[in-house]
Amino acid sequence: MTEQSTAPQEGSESSQEPGFRIQRIYLKDLSLEQPNAPKILLIVADPQVEVEVDIAVTPLNESIFEVALSATVTAKVDSKILFLVEAKQAGIFEFNNIPPEQIDPMLGIGCPTILYPYLRSNISDIISRAGFQPIHLNEINFHGMYEQRLMQAQQAAATEASPADESKIILPH
Repeated sequence: MTEQSTAPQEGSESSQEPGFRIQRIYLKDLSLEQPNAPKILLIVADPQVEVEVDIAVTPLNESIFEVALSATVTAKVDSKILFLVEAKQAGIFEFNNIPPEQIDPMLGIGCPTILYPYLRSNISDIISRAGFQPIHLNEINFHGMYEQRLMQAQQAAATEASPADESKIILPH
C-alpha cells in the first residue's frame, strides 16, 4: 500500500494563498501631563473629558505596514487642564497575496480594531497610575471612520483641495 501525502509541496500552490499576519504590537508613545497640578487637584468637581482618535498607516515595504492608532485624552476642570494623555499604539502587519483593494480596508478597519483594546488599556492604566479614576474609552466604529475618510478623500479630489485635518474623531465622554 502506498502512502499519500496531503501536505502541500514546498513552493507550490500554498505560497499563492492569501495571508494576513500580525508581526508585532507595541506601545509607540505614551505621555501624561498635569500642567496645573497641584492646585487643580484641590478642586472638587467632575472633569469634562474629550477624546480624539486618529489612524496613521506607514508602508514599510510592498507587503508590510505599520498601523499607528493614536489618542489624546484631555480632562478639564473649570476650563483648566486637569490632565492630558497622548498615546500611540502601533502594530506591524503583513499581507501576502491579498489584492490591493482589500488591503486598504484591512489597514483602515481591521488593524485599528486589533490595536484599540491595547490602546484603551494603556490609557486607562496611565490615568489610574496618575491618581485619577480610570477613563474607559467607548467602542469606536472603525468601519464608519474608514467610510468617512473615503468620502473626504473623494470630496477633496473632486474640489482639488488638500485634505483637511477633519478625519479625527472626537468622542463625547
